[in-house]
Amino acid sequence: MPRNDSLKIGELTDTSYYILLCLTKAKHGYLIMQTIKNLTNNQFSIGPASMYTTIKKLLDAGLIKLSSESSPKKKTYVATTKGIELFKKEVQRRKEMIEHAERILNQNEEI
Repeated sequence: MPRNDSLKIGELTDTSYYILLCLTKAKHGYLIMQTIKNLTNNQFSIGPASMYTTIKKLLDAGLIKLSSESSPKKKTYVATTKGIELFKKEVQRRKEMIEHAERILNQNEEI
């Protein structure tokens, strides 16, 4: 399935995941990128083009919105209730994926 369809089926790409995580509090674009780099110790970074493409998709899906703190010069975004709910489901889905992997890897070590 193309990555563009992930939001339609209720799953987040890594980029969407980190942007939504950052937007539990209102942030502008540059601060989103810096927060992700700091949070992941520079192991994951998002460039401006990818970030703004993803922000548009998240806006269109109603998962984020322009914050009341936004200004014409600096757009500030924040997650919506719908976005937070989807994010929580995604965290649970990823936890289950890790549990599955650990179970299989542990079985393979026993062989």
